[in-house]
Amino acid sequence: MPHKAVFLDRDGTIIQENGYISKINQVEFIPGSVKAIQILKSLGYKIVVITNQSGVAQGFFSEKSLKKVNNYLLKKLRQQKASVDGIYYCPHHPRVGLKNYKKDCDCRKPKTGLLKLAVKEKKLKLNDSVVIGDKISDVELGKNAKIKSILVLTGYGKKESKKIGSFSKSKPDFIAKNLLEAVRYIQKSS
Repeated sequence: MPHKAVFLDRDGTIIQENGYISKINQVEFIPGSVKAIQILKSLGYKIVVITNQSGVAQGFFSEKSLKKVNNYLLKKLRQQKASVDGIYYCPHHPRVGLKNYKKDCDCRKPKTGLLKLAVKEKKLKLNDSVVIGDKISDVELGKNAKIKSILVLTGYGKKESKKIGSFSKSKPDFIAKNLLEAVRYIQKSS
């Protein structure tokens, strides 16, 4: 039976935005994000992280380093009973980067390639699902997938929120100060 899901951005939403995160010692949880994931689990949501990681394309770090960081994040969340059901990442960049990674792909947010892959692999249903992130590309991912989107003001969120207005496609369904507030909004809405 398909499950409802919350699709979370990684950097600036779950963990602090520290430039291009390539080492496990750079992983620092945003206050309240672990609690937020615990609440989502208790509400029966599948939780999938969808993240653009163009640092790979730009040669700042390897996919191997990225996988180490992601595995460390998964381990730290599990230790706090806040597990996620998967991490999907796009290592590409459309304009710059190493030859195998410089491409206009379907997996880079706001395109829906990774979200569709997660839906298929994890047997998720899109109705009642939500995208949460700190960038307009996260909001547009939600719009492109025809699901709700929430912009958090952590990470790049405050700066990104100033871009909202004239473009209806970039207008989120809700703006939250952080992931925990976003989850409280979901909790009230369900």
